[in-house]
Amino acid sequence: MRAGAVALALVAAGCVAAPPQDRVSTLFLPDAGGLAVSGSPLRVDFGRAPDGVIAPLTRELGPPRAVPLTACPPGIVRQLAWDDLVLSFTREQFVGWRQAGAAAGQTCA
Repeated sequence: MRAGAVALALVAAGCVAAPPQDRVSTLFLPDAGGLAVSGSPLRVDFGRAPDGVIAPLTRELGPPRAVPLTACPPGIVRQLAWDDLVLSFTREQFVGWRQAGAAAGQTCA
């Protein structure tokens, strides 16, 4: 009977909905001016304070991972990634993004 309970638990675990595969590109659409917000007139434009960018993305997508500052232009002090979307920041503002071979603004190589 115990093996049946374990099998039932494994089957039930498999029924949990998987997270959307490319949630970043579904919610936040990178473009020449920053990030458009899918289905909304709201935007996350270059020049916005880091906290005004990081907080909403974290709220919608979960915590970012830090990306090393390798080959960054002067002034970029932070890079954060949500899946394959990497955002670049100076101390004062959001300055660039890169994703899947595309980029806009100031980014690191």
